[in-house]
Amino acid sequence: MTSLPPQPLSPLDGRYRPAVGELGEYLSEAGLNRARVEVEAEWLIALTDRSLFGTSPLADADKERLRALYLEFGQAEIDWLAEKESVTRHDVKAVEYLVRDRLSTLGLDAIAELTHFACTSEDINSTSYALTVQRAVQRVWLPKLRAVIAALTELAVNHRDAAMLSRTHGQPATPSTMGKELGVFAWRLARVADQIEGGEYLAKFSGATGTWSAHLSAAPDVDWPEVSRAFIEGLGLDFNILTTQIESHDWQVELYDRVRHAGGILHNLATDIWTYISIGYFTQIPVAGATGSSTMPHKINPIRFENAEANLEISGGLLGTLSQTLVTSRLQRDLTDSTTQRNIGVAFGHSLLALDNLQRGLTEISLAEDVLLADLDQNWEVLAEAIQTVVRAEIAAGRSQISDPYALLKDLTRGRRVGAPELAEFVRGLDIGDEAKQRLLALTPATYDGLASQLVDELG
Repeated sequence: MTSLPPQPLSPLDGRYRPAVGELGEYLSEAGLNRARVEVEAEWLIALTDRSLFGTSPLADADKERLRALYLEFGQAEIDWLAEKESVTRHDVKAVEYLVRDRLSTLGLDAIAELTHFACTSEDINSTSYALTVQRAVQRVWLPKLRAVIAALTELAVNHRDAAMLSRTHGQPATPSTMGKELGVFAWRLARVADQIEGGEYLAKFSGATGTWSAHLSAAPDVDWPEVSRAFIEGLGLDFNILTTQIESHDWQVELYDRVRHAGGILHNLATDIWTYISIGYFTQIPVAGATGSSTMPHKINPIRFENAEANLEISGGLLGTLSQTLVTSRLQRDLTDSTTQRNIGVAFGHSLLALDNLQRGLTEISLAEDVLLADLDQNWEVLAEAIQTVVRAEIAAGRSQISDPYALLKDLTRGRRVGAPELAEFVRGLDIGDEAKQRLLALTPATYDGLASQLVDELG
């Protein structure tokens, strides 16, 4: 058997790449290295802007050329770094050498010794990870989550009046509307999305053990914490002043737990939609040319929701591992975080793939309102709640002498199917006021949905 040509090991880089490839701009090795070059270049600009160590601020043209190192970062830089790292065995050191090499090319050798000045690798890494994760979340993942929320909201509004039988514990229960039930998911997801959007992205820039010791030895009169703060905040990040060698990763733990929380809600959505399809509440819109089953031509399998379900489980597991691992570092530094963080893109990739499937799946279903109405008409016993509640109100108002309305309705309906005629006969024989009796007689399962329709308006 001949060997295959080199193949992607992960399906995210194979069959699913079209759905998740945009994350590679930020959460790939190349994306991380580009951010590292950005941090190194901007640190050079920050130091020279303050005229430290006899330097002068760079001319605008020189700043543009320096920034082009990361703005135009491409295959040549990727290859250069791979070759250099094979010698250095240190990824951040390879980036430093790249910047020094390009400074020489740009004629900026005079500031070369300020490259990576007083930095530990984790100053560069914590800032680079904060930048790449922030951009991936804000530019790719969160917009996709918002798109799913928008699709859910549209469905909720469209089906706000579509009465349906609820199934608490899988059993017939007080009716709702499909719009309200979908609205619950949109409401839950929007709340978590807002929490994610308001999260911090922290970086440190304080040297080998977070004390600015090297900085002060070189320039004791400089307010280095303020220099570092201004630098980090100038990159659009939040500054962590009190750290060990590493930034403590708590912001990452918070973010990944929230993303995992969103994934749990999305998983709940996927299994509920799957169940609604299985009982006929939703029909699936055929996609031209698609095959549902290799042997049963009639089938349209709910693959979008099944795919989402599985990928959310994979993503949730990885995010949970990230949170559990990153919250701890032995003493001032260990390397468990280094290899763990290389899987951030994998975790977000499976989550993004799930979101893509959900977004598409929600456009490929159609509500079967006739099935919903037929189901309601077969379950008149759900009105027992309304009847016993009205009877209680009548007793409280002194218009009824019934002693135990709950037991009365339990004897009539529990474990039994009761139709419209039986319920009407029962209501007519109740010891309650005429007005209450007429309200109950006018009620049907399809109209016993309370404020379900109006609740959809809460989505805004």
